[in-house]
Amino acid sequence: MKFTISAAGIMGVLAVILGAFGAHGLKPVITPDALDAYRTGVSYQFFHVFAIIACGILYQITGKKGFLLAAKLFIIGIILFSGSIYLLTTREITGLSGIGFLGPITPLGGLTFIAGWCTVIYSALKSVK
Repeated sequence: MKFTISAAGIMGVLAVILGAFGAHGLKPVITPDALDAYRTGVSYQFFHVFAIIACGILYQITGKKGFLLAAKLFIIGIILFSGSIYLLTTREITGLSGIGFLGPITPLGGLTFIAGWCTVIYSALKSVK
């Protein structure tokens, strides 16, 4: 539980910082399409921060470890999905232009998000008495 809420806090702080950086620092130096993709990464990160917190609370209420697994899947999803988008959209200005291999990582992050949500559904159904 402590890990889950702490991880959500860290991911939330990073989402605010990265969102502000995108809005103020990246806008003049990357293309509008890249900025739009970057914002998608920030949005998905924020959405899943709240999902991680909810999973921590649901675990406390139900004791179902599936909610902790879902939170971990959401954390992995943020790293893979949002993280790969951040790197891909800023690769020209960061000098990381050779990281095109990260493109296939983004959908893996999306699949991890889906697995997390499926785990939430399964855990919720198993906790109903």
